Amino acid sequence: MTKNATYSYWLALPLLFLLAIYFIPPANAATSDSDWPKYHRLDNGWRYSPLSDINKANVDKLKVVWIHQPGDIQHGLQATPIVLDGVIYYVAANNNVYAVDGETGETLWHYQPELDPIVTRVFYQAASRGVTVGHGMVYLGTLDGRFIALNQKTGKPVWKRKITDLKSCYGCLFSSPPQLAGEVLYGGTTGGDQPQRGKIYAVNALNGQPLWEFDTISDDPESWPGDTGNVGGGGAWMPGVYDEKTDLIHIGTSNAAPDFFGEVRKGDNKYTASLLAIEAKTGKLKWFFQEVPHDVWDYDSAYEIVTIEHENRDVIFHLNKGGFVYVLDKKTGKPINIWPLSQTYNWVESVNPKTGELIGRNEPKLGEEKVLCPYLLGARSWNHGAYSPKTGLWYTNAMEVCNKIIAAEQNPEKIGISGLYLGVSLLEAVAPPNQKASARLDARDPITGEVRWSVNYPIPGLGSVLATAGGLVFNGDVFGKVFAYDAANGDELWSFNTGSGIRSGIISYGKNGKQYLLVPSGFGSHAPGFMASAFPEVSGLPGGAALIAFSIDK
Repeated sequence: MTKNATYSYWLALPLLFLLAIYFIPPANAATSDSDWPKYHRLDNGWRYSPLSDINKANVDKLKVVWIHQPGDIQHGLQATPIVLDGVIYYVAANNNVYAVDGETGETLWHYQPELDPIVTRVFYQAASRGVTVGHGMVYLGTLDGRFIALNQKTGKPVWKRKITDLKSCYGCLFSSPPQLAGEVLYGGTTGGDQPQRGKIYAVNALNGQPLWEFDTISDDPESWPGDTGNVGGGGAWMPGVYDEKTDLIHIGTSNAAPDFFGEVRKGDNKYTASLLAIEAKTGKLKWFFQEVPHDVWDYDSAYEIVTIEHENRDVIFHLNKGGFVYVLDKKTGKPINIWPLSQTYNWVESVNPKTGELIGRNEPKLGEEKVLCPYLLGARSWNHGAYSPKTGLWYTNAMEVCNKIIAAEQNPEKIGISGLYLGVSLLEAVAPPNQKASARLDARDPITGEVRWSVNYPIPGLGSVLATAGGLVFNGDVFGKVFAYDAANGDELWSFNTGSGIRSGIISYGKNGKQYLLVPSGFGSHAPGFMASAFPEVSGLPGGAALIAFSIDK
């Protein structure tokens, strides 16, 4: 190399470095209709695909194109896949992460972290609900309390950050994927049912450096007397959503612990069972709305937060496990309307639709057997609904099941790492009084709760719903069947038996001009065990793990 060439080379290096940084894909780049770039596809929480090549006229021609099997079937397959530029990113049991060609199903890379052996002892073992992709990286929240960033093209680790210590904080692991808010990566811990102090954590998405922590247990002694907050549960075990316009994170928090015995934690127990609006850069609380003050029924507020426009303002609607849907002004968190999805609730007489006040609380009493509805999985489990802007309807699974409980004292110091801090001596899923346990898929007006159509199921659906611009709604059942319904009237248009129940997020994406339906099949999680006494048929259903792609021949 000549002297002048050497000089030019070193002069160019800073420019090349700046160009490399400049062309790192931003987290919020314009989204192609063919992509499924985030957990709910977009931060509006709709779970809606704008693709329409698969539609009501041809959905009956759907055929299997390829199948990808991760191998490990422990707790089934619970992830919602992410798709960018025709590449699928998903996680299977025990934090096995895959990149898969969306056209052929070929594995492009596979990564599994070396997990701390403690993960074999925790209650929430094996299951992981997804990954997040952005800034040229794939982000994973691990079962042993870490955030890990992988190179999007190779699957090689870029950085790792230990967030929690499971030896001292039971349940402080990440079963759902941390989410992006610009260059902030944030996520909450899982174990609201364990004697821990739950938090939401944020790190720099580019290098993993800690930014802030938000304590979901308020330090107000009137809210948490004495040291009860140190074992008060909390956390935020499902993904939040990010509002880029306001730079706010919206996220729901877990229940207070012990779940059913509140005498030891008298107070409103902020910020459990609440919706939070948190400044992404600082971690400061902008507003909160506590749906269940002093929760003694295990009715967390962790489920999806959906944004729509109503009467010229942004509103969010959100299902609480107690069976009520809360419609709130997104700017202030003030209620606009509150309506019941549950048909058999008895934990309250009602909820004031304009204030959220709980009217006629029916609380557990020490040593007294009670039947409380809905049960601890909620009027629906954590599997998500879908909203269609074409119909203006929200499509969600629902169930009518109750708990038979006896509240009891429990010493948190004697609970092991896999134990639950429930505060009961009896907990059993039972049918509602004077009727059978039941399940259904509803299409509802999200503001008023008006039912447009409903399809009955023999056992509650535990998979997330998908709505599409093709006028379709897709849903799966615990037997492994995936259904396509007419979004307007609920008519069944197609079905396919995948062989194992659906417990994850059905999505749609496109590649090279073709639309695909992607169904993660694989029954699992703790839900079937909790459900078995009310729905005996759920026992013994086959497990599995397979990513199944469908399309239509052109």
